[in-house]
Amino acid sequence: MNSTTGKTILVTGASGGMGQSVCHLLTEKGYLVYGLDIRKPDDEINLTFVQADLTDSVSIQTAYDTIQKETDQLDAIVHLAGKYDLDSLVEMSEEDFTGIFDRNVFSVFRVNKTFLPMMTRPGKIIITTSELAPLDPLPFTGIYGITKTALEKYCHSLRLELQLLGHKVIEVRPGAINTNLLNDSQVRLKHFTDHTELYQVSGKNFKEIVDKVESRHIQPEAIAQLILRILTADNPKYIYNINRNMLLRLYNMAPDRIQAKAIKKILLKGVNNGSDSTT
Repeated sequence: MNSTTGKTILVTGASGGMGQSVCHLLTEKGYLVYGLDIRKPDDEINLTFVQADLTDSVSIQTAYDTIQKETDQLDAIVHLAGKYDLDSLVEMSEEDFTGIFDRNVFSVFRVNKTFLPMMTRPGKIIITTSELAPLDPLPFTGIYGITKTALEKYCHSLRLELQLLGHKVIEVRPGAINTNLLNDSQVRLKHFTDHTELYQVSGKNFKEIVDKVESRHIQPEAIAQLILRILTADNPKYIYNINRNMLLRLYNMAPDRIQAKAIKKILLKGVNNGSDSTT
């Protein structure tokens, strides 16, 4: 496969909704795209797919060895892989708690560390976090927000380091995107409300908040266009926001005590004793 742009891009999460949209657009624009994921994309895309488990360093090294046989340079890495979860921090399993860090944070570290020797200068690393990354975590979606905040701090530190080597690190903070992550959100929300023993009322009230936030979503093609714009920019911004939710931003502007009181009032609606726990 020839690249008319002369640019070679590595995309993680190539089989996801955002990943497929990004890979479609980049290949149409003449980029040579290598896509990493655990399974092949459903759609026919003119990319080179390399199967890799991003939670496994050995698998990522194998992917590196495979790609290195075909090319000795990468112009950019686009991180789109990720996992959504929603649960109570005192009811979720340790496996689920550590697992989402493995997918959302550690996988980015593994790929960057492994593929950096292949990066040409000035290379670009684009890391997708979330609109929640700079905000105070909400209850029940806290575990997802915590990982994205950690990823944002990693992104900032990596930017400071890699600028010394001639590379740029760019963060993208998307709001709700119409991909399988939205479906995962609803599945995890239902699982939580069906199984929680401590937050039965709060969980049902929280669903109203989630439904309201996710109703204002955009299509993954918007992310693809943004990624293309970043790749073609000589001096991209450090951070790009897209489809931010105004209610979440206003809530985050309030002092912590006001945030806590507001959430308590909303989630305990219909509870007379001021506590969701029946114990």
